[in-house]
Amino acid sequence: MKVIPTAIADVKVITPDAFVDGRGSFSETYNKVSFARHGIDLDIVQDNQSWSAAVGTIRGLHFQSPPKAQAKLVRVIRGRILDVAVDLRRRSQTYGRWVAEELSAENRKQLFVPIGFAHGLCTLEANTEILYKVTEYYSPSNDLGVAWDDPQLAIKWPASPSEAILSDRDRQQPAFNSLPAYFE
Repeated sequence: MKVIPTAIADVKVITPDAFVDGRGSFSETYNKVSFARHGIDLDIVQDNQSWSAAVGTIRGLHFQSPPKAQAKLVRVIRGRILDVAVDLRRRSQTYGRWVAEELSAENRKQLFVPIGFAHGLCTLEANTEILYKVTEYYSPSNDLGVAWDDPQLAIKWPASPSEAILSDRDRQQPAFNSLPAYFE
């Protein structure tokens, strides 16, 4: 597997090796020991899957606050997304900065989003399916977010505000500068 840090070093792009033969291919997408060798020590407790029907569907920016904060390992099993991670760690040199990576079933890339980051995505193809592993169980009382289109963050989404398909919840997320210091 290849593990490459992004412009925010704690967020990593992971590309599993593919073993191809006449039947198709096989990839090991997660192995605790292999990940630990690359400095990613995860205790996966839950596996989630989402499906988005239309291009321009935006999910996020979401995170869980401590003590139920989650790291995520995101991959696409059908379609394509722009996957985004925003640094919410107040004392980080990259606080308020974001990174994005195109993930697709074809490129097999995964994005590791550590604790202390908000996560969001935008579908680039119809009928896109995402799988993501998390290190903490879902906790409704810790389930929070930040506005996907916050001008302070200035994320370069591939869908304009008029084209974006969002949940009511994601349309009402708070501004970045109004967030308490969840991650010191």
